[in-house]
Amino acid sequence: MNDSPSHVLVSARNVTKVYNTDKIESHALRGITLEVRSGEFIAIVGPSGSGKTTLLNLVGALDSSTTGELRVLGKDLCAMNKRLRADMRLHSLGFVFQAYNLIPVLTSQENVEFVLELQDVGNERRQRATETLQQLGLGEFADRRPNELSGGQQQRVAVARAVASRPRLVLADEPTANLDGENAEILLKMMKDLNHDHGITFIFSTHDPRVVAHAQRVVTLVDGRVSKDEKKEPSVADHSKEE
Repeated sequence: MNDSPSHVLVSARNVTKVYNTDKIESHALRGITLEVRSGEFIAIVGPSGSGKTTLLNLVGALDSSTTGELRVLGKDLCAMNKRLRADMRLHSLGFVFQAYNLIPVLTSQENVEFVLELQDVGNERRQRATETLQQLGLGEFADRRPNELSGGQQQRVAVARAVASRPRLVLADEPTANLDGENAEILLKMMKDLNHDHGITFIFSTHDPRVVAHAQRVVTLVDGRVSKDEKKEPSVADHSKEE
């Protein structure tokens, strides 16, 4: 990774999002101002309807803001057309969803390779997918399809798919919601290792206190606004890793 720890990956200035349905306006975001720097591990929290997923969708170039300025990886999303936004999602961002979103007819290996094939990484594709699955403890499950895996294993495959392309930023929307305590902890530790060892920045949208416990920074949204933005002290485990 070439990003310095102080490098700003996401810069939002007075970002709003208004949905219009049946002539009724719904204000999902009401003037969000926020910066995310390289190497952060951030949880975005708040009650249902507070704007967490909407904010993640805007940062991930899956949706467009109504007003305000939003720059991601140095690029002005508001000035980008659909093709450029799709190109950014493919080459620079990783996504992890609550529902896994794996392709059911493909094996774990093939699911991870699929994004790499779209990126046209050439001969590296198979090796990189294999190495990523092994790193996440899934080497022995490479030839299994999603219906042959537990929920925790499927979510780890989804993480492998998200990070195999070596993105600078991974966006995770409620990634632990369908996991029990043990599998959630396994997944979070692996994501924390990817953050620490490879400098991948993670932004989570979550209700899960287990995610919050691992986060280095917690941003609370209420009614589409940032109500609190707190940095946490590194844990004992974090300190021991740095030594």
